[in-house]
Amino acid sequence: MIPFTYDDLEVLHDLARILASQHDLRDQLEKMLHELSTRTGMNRGMISILDRDTGEAILDVAHGVDIDGMEIVYKPGEGITGQVAQTGKPMVVANMGKEKHFLDRTGARRYLNRSELAFICVPIIYDEKVVGVLSADKVAHEVDNQDYEIQLLSEVAALIAKAVHMRAVEEENRKLRNILGRTQRPSDQIIGNSKIMREVFGLVSQVTDSGTTVLINGETGTGKELIAKAIHENSPRANGPFIEVNCAAMPDTLIESELFGHEKGAYTGADQRRRGRFEEASGGTIFLDEVGELSPLAQAKLLRVIQERQFQPLGSSRTVKVNVRIIAATNRNLEQDVAAGKFRVDLFYRLNVFPIYMPALRERGGDIILLADYFVEKYAKQFTKPIMRISTPAIDLLLAYHWPGNVRELENCIERSVLLANGDTIDSVHLPPSLQMKPSTSEKHQGKLNSLVNTYERSLIIDAMKDAKGNQSHAARILGTTKRIIQYKVEKYNIDTKRFKAKKT
Repeated sequence: MIPFTYDDLEVLHDLARILASQHDLRDQLEKMLHELSTRTGMNRGMISILDRDTGEAILDVAHGVDIDGMEIVYKPGEGITGQVAQTGKPMVVANMGKEKHFLDRTGARRYLNRSELAFICVPIIYDEKVVGVLSADKVAHEVDNQDYEIQLLSEVAALIAKAVHMRAVEEENRKLRNILGRTQRPSDQIIGNSKIMREVFGLVSQVTDSGTTVLINGETGTGKELIAKAIHENSPRANGPFIEVNCAAMPDTLIESELFGHEKGAYTGADQRRRGRFEEASGGTIFLDEVGELSPLAQAKLLRVIQERQFQPLGSSRTVKVNVRIIAATNRNLEQDVAAGKFRVDLFYRLNVFPIYMPALRERGGDIILLADYFVEKYAKQFTKPIMRISTPAIDLLLAYHWPGNVRELENCIERSVLLANGDTIDSVHLPPSLQMKPSTSEKHQGKLNSLVNTYERSLIIDAMKDAKGNQSHAARILGTTKRIIQYKVEKYNIDTKRFKAKKT
């Protein structure tokens, strides 16, 4: 081991002091890279953390390199960083200009003379495992002894090993939370597995713990109220009240009394004191449905209570303070209404803090089958009927329909079908006449496109079945869908699954 110079020992001491500070891990690591650059001439320092599942090195912290908005990943053995991550052995490139394995993924050296630069890269090892990679550039003629440079950077790597390990754990936990948020339904009543619905679930999981105001956009019947309830029920306010207000049903003459309450004798017919909906919701959540239907007068009154979180009941001099979370919903395009002068711009920005878009049913693909199955089970149980399934021709009609009434229309359709069905199956004859209408001329022109789409879909399912060796559940996971949908598609395209099953030896 080559003894360190006094200056380098001082640098290591100062790095240890930075590591002992009360800043978060990322800030500590950035400060240490800055110190290395200014004190030792090791520029463009970078720290990559290892993904334990894939072995990939993910660039996490850098100094002298702009990585904002970039996601830079080195596969095992890819480039110098990937090689060091994979082998756990340090590497030095004396002349970057001559090293074909140097990738410069960040583009930081694009306009530099690489032949004048050396690159030093060492593994970061914690608990006898590689948890990351530390690298830096240095002017080539300043590298007198490669072993010494590796030894110094390796000592820095040993100092930061635990911090880098913790950063890797933080990132892994963040990804897990993100995955869980995007795959777990926030409520048993919200059915969906499509990509667009998983994105909604992810947004719900991100906003529930905060008190942030949420604006839910979407067509009538898409389930905006269910999302509002799910946010409330998964939030710290779950034990508080959830108060629903239908803004479209409130005339101007009653809006103030309805929202803020009134004192006895405040107006003709006010024969007793009444609490308003905001006061009833204190400690919980108020859901303002169809908020886009409020009149200009009602908008002004609502804006004031959102801004101040306090109000005076009608006919009273007392001030009521409320601790309430606001969730609003609308089927209108409020941005267009703002531009047309129909909705207050200041109220819009107060409500539109965290927007969530609820997709129309026609945008949700295979969710139609999931929802239909759910409603069949629900109403078969409610009406005590032995219905177990929906026939393939009936499913074809459900998937072909454009569902202007969204989930609500689908539920009504299935409820009617369950009542009409006599056996254990819902057939196409049990569906409403609107679903059985012949396609228009314009729809016939789509026949060629549909044929191409069906051919491509069939080939995707066959490939997945090959990879899954005929296991339909596994094939569903490969394609990111459900076994029920795969079963339907297999039957629809007449795919023989037996030929994909592994032969016994």
